[in-house]
Amino acid sequence: MQLSGIFNNILFVIIFLLPFVFFLILKKKINLKRNRLEHYIIYIALFCTSIILFYTHMYATRDNTNSTFNLYYKVNEVSLNIEKLGILNAYRLDFIREIFGFEQELEIENVIESSTEIEETREEEPIVYEYNIADLDFEKATSNKTIKQINEYIKNDQGTQQNEYTGMFKDYNLIYITAESFYEIAIDEELTPTLYKMTHSGFIFENYYTPTVLSTIGGEFQSLTGLYPDSTILPTWRTGKNYFPFGLGTVFSDLGYSTYAYHNHSYTFQDRNKYLKSQGFTNYLAKGNGMQKRMNCNMWPESDDEMMRVTLPDYIEDETPFLAYYMTVSGHMGYNFTGGNAMSIKHKSEVKDLDVPTDAKAYVATQIELDRALERLVNELEEAGKLDKTVFVLLADHYPYGLSKNAIDSLSSYDRDSVVEINHNALIIWNSAMDDKVITKPCMSVDVLPTVLNLFGVNYDSRVFTGRDILSNSQGIAIMKNLSWVTDKGTYFANTGKFELNEDTEISDDYIENINNIVKNRLNIAKLILKTNYYNYLFN
Repeated sequence: MQLSGIFNNILFVIIFLLPFVFFLILKKKINLKRNRLEHYIIYIALFCTSIILFYTHMYATRDNTNSTFNLYYKVNEVSLNIEKLGILNAYRLDFIREIFGFEQELEIENVIESSTEIEETREEEPIVYEYNIADLDFEKATSNKTIKQINEYIKNDQGTQQNEYTGMFKDYNLIYITAESFYEIAIDEELTPTLYKMTHSGFIFENYYTPTVLSTIGGEFQSLTGLYPDSTILPTWRTGKNYFPFGLGTVFSDLGYSTYAYHNHSYTFQDRNKYLKSQGFTNYLAKGNGMQKRMNCNMWPESDDEMMRVTLPDYIEDETPFLAYYMTVSGHMGYNFTGGNAMSIKHKSEVKDLDVPTDAKAYVATQIELDRALERLVNELEEAGKLDKTVFVLLADHYPYGLSKNAIDSLSSYDRDSVVEINHNALIIWNSAMDDKVITKPCMSVDVLPTVLNLFGVNYDSRVFTGRDILSNSQGIAIMKNLSWVTDKGTYFANTGKFELNEDTEISDDYIENINNIVKNRLNIAKLILKTNYYNYLFN
């Protein structure tokens, strides 16, 4: 896969190497004689001047949001460091912080997370909803300063309130899917009818985002933990040694569910076998530990539809409710009809009439395979009389970044910017018997797990997640990888500091600063929770 990426960008690789090639050719003609003393003095003076100018600018703009000063001394965000400090400086900082450590401070004071108390009147009796919080002991003895800081932060978080959807799906079956490169541009009423039905009925999310952070493992991390990922914590996550009290497998096993986890590619890729176990999945099946005996795993990418076909018998006859978790692979890049993408080739005839670039056609073909897999699940569950008591949750790990921007826009209804709208996506939370409900609140991948826990009536503490129940009264925020964000008020671009205000809305003078602090806190708290194994301290 890495080699295909190199070959696909071979022209840029060649251009990058041209200076070195010219040096080899012309090295005999280049004057390599030593410079005179005055030249060295000039070089040193220029170097010192550049340092002085850098620090002058840094301190002059230190009070600005996401200023170079804050990035240099207070905030650890590699992607934004690259944009504002340059690649070499950013990686130098990253290296130093990795070796010597760097703890970003949580902003506890002067941060307001807005919400509206939910109160309903039914038959003239008001209903005041409780909060999804637990009686946690934040005074437990610890000498760890970071854990003390986390305790103080969570104590000051009011959590999210229960709502009319709390327990809506209690005791229902759950099929929870993290779908490789699923993207709303592939949803078509004729080509992908099941995806179309599931995104246009049930809960209909109009402002959902899939923050693309660290490829598939970053997306699956968001999907399974409700926490925001970061390069510094994924190595810890991959060990599987962290304790997760609200891991999907753990939660639903404790509720008496039969639980299953499946993947149609490598069993151990990126240590999935380890981190899925930390989520409570003890019978995870993939290529290498049994899936290859059930289906054809000798193709690339493997078939999602075939995976559903061979795994459905495991749980469809269960007398107890079941949870089936799937990590799919059919949507994986590269998207072509000649380079060996088995799913693109399989569905080539179905996309041949699309008036889009070839790679866009090949991408849609891979999503047809996902659609057929969902169609199979729906049909067989309906035949077994279990469809109305089954909930489908499907979210992407990331948008298909293997597609060119031109290919993406050719399938999209609008041109997407490369920071925020490139991540705008569809989320499926669907049950065949439910009434439709349109959700306009901005939300993102880390919000899905808390939303599901609330829908299934799970007793959980909403304060210990980065994400928030989408259906609650909490303020909706979608956070991108470089600290850009979207709320109901507008869109903020961290690299430029520009805020695009939505029509017919107003904001207070401190609104942008407040949301920026919330964003930094939520990203930072996720890092601290993983690094300290905080859940193990708090819940055991």
